[in-house]
Amino acid sequence: MGQTNEISFTGGGAFHTELKALVRAFVAEPSRARCAQRQMYVKSAVVIGWAAASWALLMFVANSWWQAGVLAVSLGLALAGIGFNLIHDANHGSYSDRRWLNRTMQWSLDVIGGSSHIWRVKHNVVHHTFTNISGADSDIEQLPFLRFADDQPSLWFHRFQHIYAWPLYGLFAIKWQLTGDFQQLRAGNIEGTPLHWPKGRDLAGFWLGKAIFATWAIVIPLLFHPVWQFALVFLVVSFVWAFTLALTFQLAHCVEEAAFTSLDEMSGPGKTEWARHQVEATVDFAPKSRLLAWYMGGLNFQIEHHLFTKVCHTHYPAIAPIVREVCARHDVRYQAHTTLWSAIGSHATWLKRMGAGASTRVLLAQ
Repeated sequence: MGQTNEISFTGGGAFHTELKALVRAFVAEPSRARCAQRQMYVKSAVVIGWAAASWALLMFVANSWWQAGVLAVSLGLALAGIGFNLIHDANHGSYSDRRWLNRTMQWSLDVIGGSSHIWRVKHNVVHHTFTNISGADSDIEQLPFLRFADDQPSLWFHRFQHIYAWPLYGLFAIKWQLTGDFQQLRAGNIEGTPLHWPKGRDLAGFWLGKAIFATWAIVIPLLFHPVWQFALVFLVVSFVWAFTLALTFQLAHCVEEAAFTSLDEMSGPGKTEWARHQVEATVDFAPKSRLLAWYMGGLNFQIEHHLFTKVCHTHYPAIAPIVREVCARHDVRYQAHTTLWSAIGSHATWLKRMGAGASTRVLLAQ
């Protein structure tokens, strides 16, 4: 497992024990569980229908540049909505209490150009275990272009990253869809965590997903539209999708209030309690916005998500007050931005400070 196997968290603890008991009792109430599941299925139908309608209108109805532009943005936002709501929950096993349905919905990522097999290692294992640990969490390892933690080397052009980071966020999907998965599989690991080629059903899903994505995103558009139009629309759709996804995840971890640490600081057994680490390395934002919670699949409640990945995100707004109260009782630092814009401002400030080579991080409690 490389360097990451040197990191060891303490388990259990009074804080995590109390928190798990209260939240599990809350979400296990039959009427509450049924309501959350019903909301998930309705939302899935809406975002899938939104994406399908945007794609069909873009392919066969749009006949002017502005119509194509509006529909390309709409499709990009719809694909991000699928990522937030279907892909994210299904690959965590929280989309449904039916295992077969979770496994089926996992492949929605493959259909839109990614790999659910790689995602479950990169996101579920690497990011969720080693959150904001420099050298272990792949989400904050974006060198040489971006510096997100003060344990990372500072290069001269990072002083401009608060300017150029924003368009960069919109470009990762193209690399991801076309070459990124193959590059990571060839590397065989993600920040020291092993990544193996998929086998059996996962291998079939990997290649079938690539074929389906290529068909709807490349082959069919090229049959009906000139290459230059296809290329322009593909870029817009990918940019909108990638920017929306990237920014959402950055607002939860790469902000002034989030705690960071490093491999050196975390080496040795029992340095930090896992649950405390997850809360203090994560920041919620816009908790009162029903629209954002609906569209982002509850990812504005990232603290709750990191603590309870197996809980369907439709529960997060309701369990957030429980988490806050337990954190207060156990002196665990719980941070939340009241609005989306304050979170964006904090991320911009963090980019600028890290670009300047500043060492201003919040330290994890030991």
